[in-house]
Amino acid sequence: MVHGLLWLPLLIFFFWITWAGWNEYKKVETYKQWATQFERAKYDIYAALGQSAGTLTWGLPTRQGIVNIQRTQLDQVCGVDLLIKGDTNFKQVVQGPAKKGDAVLHLRLTDQQPCQIPFTDAELAKQWHQFLTTTVTAMTHQEIS
Repeated sequence: MVHGLLWLPLLIFFFWITWAGWNEYKKVETYKQWATQFERAKYDIYAALGQSAGTLTWGLPTRQGIVNIQRTQLDQVCGVDLLIKGDTNFKQVVQGPAKKGDAVLHLRLTDQQPCQIPFTDAELAKQWHQFLTTTVTAMTHQEIS
């Protein structure tokens, strides 16, 4: 009886870790199907992000698919800020507790509230920041010409 009680927590842990792995696998599989419609896409625990032509789309990945989908046109973006956890601006700009990721892309939009896209990988966030900054700058120069 004592041996059974000692092994029970380990058995529960193995069931939990198996469920967590299966859950994450399902999220990644639904993301892969969702990402096929985009030219450029990223998956993160906190957000799935895709860019196609002049549209940026992001949402929360779940087993059922991407939920809370938000879209914006890149020509509506007037600035992109990269906030990394630990910066002084991170706590001021990020809404709510700073639990969502190590970096945040803060999109300043011309006619709407700013949008925030969390990242757990700061290097990936830097790559997206560079891409979006270059794209927004190029679109601005095209409009001026």
